[in-house]
Amino acid sequence: MEKPTHTQVIGITSGKSGVGKTTVSVNLAVALHDMNYNVMLLDANTSASNAQVALGSKCPLSLADFISGGKSLKDIIHTRHYGIQLIDGANTIEQMTQLNPAQATRALAQFSDMEEELDFLIIDLPPGTDPSVLSFMACTGRRFVVVRCGDKDGLADAYAMIKVLCSDFGLDRIYVIANGAQTHDEGKKLFDHLNTVATKFLNRELHFLGSVVKDELMVEAAHNHKAVTEFAPTSTAARDFRQLAIATSELDRKQYEEGGLGHFVQRIIHLHELKAS
Repeated sequence: MEKPTHTQVIGITSGKSGVGKTTVSVNLAVALHDMNYNVMLLDANTSASNAQVALGSKCPLSLADFISGGKSLKDIIHTRHYGIQLIDGANTIEQMTQLNPAQATRALAQFSDMEEELDFLIIDLPPGTDPSVLSFMACTGRRFVVVRCGDKDGLADAYAMIKVLCSDFGLDRIYVIANGAQTHDEGKKLFDHLNTVATKFLNRELHFLGSVVKDELMVEAAHNHKAVTEFAPTSTAARDFRQLAIATSELDRKQYEEGGLGHFVQRIIHLHELKAS
C-alpha cells in the first residue's frame, strides 16, 4: 500500500438530502481505514450529526470550540473505536469561510501540524447549492457527488449543483458515486447520462468513481450504527465500498503535489479575503 505524499482532502455532497451521502461518507472512510490508511471524518452536516450517529459516536466538542480559541484542534478530535477520527463540524461551515486573520493563522498552523498523521480527510458536507457549502467544497482537492439511482429529481439537483461548481468556481476533478443501484450497469448508465449532459452543456467531463448496489444489509448496518464492512464484511455493499476505497486510493496523486491540509486551509482563508475585499 502506497501512502499519499500529502493528506488527501475529499468533499462529499449531493444535490438533495436522502440519497445516502452520509452513508457513503462513513462507509468510505471506514473502508479506507481498513486498508491501513489514517482517516479523519469531518461531520459538516448543518441539520444533524448524521455521520456521528451512523458510527454510534458523539463528539463531546466541536469545530466551533476550536474556532473560538477555547480548544486546540487535537482537543476536539474524537476517535471511534476502530480508529476513525471524528470532528463535529455541524453549523460551522459558514464560520470557517469567515475566519479573521488571527483565527486563520491558528487554523493554518494546527491543521498543517496534522499533515503527517493523516492520509485522508473526508468532509461530509450538507446537500444542495448553498454558497458557503459550495465554497467549502471548492477548497477540497477532490469532490465526490452522490446520486441515487432511480431518483430523477435527485439527478436534476445533482446536475444543478455540478453546474454551479463548474461554472461559478471553475472546478474539475468532480467524481460521481451512484448509490442504490440495482446493478453496477445501472450505476454506470446513470453516470453516463449525467456525464453526457455535463460534457454538452458545461464543457466539463465528469469522472465515475463507482457504484453501490442496493443491499438490505447496509440498511441493517445503519440501524445498528455500524459501517457495513464491520457489520456484514462479506456483503455486496461491503464489497462495493472496498472497491470505492481502492478507487479513491488510486486517484492520480500527481495533482496533489501542492495539496494537503495546509493548502486546504489556505484556500478557505483565500475565500475569506475575497469576501472581505
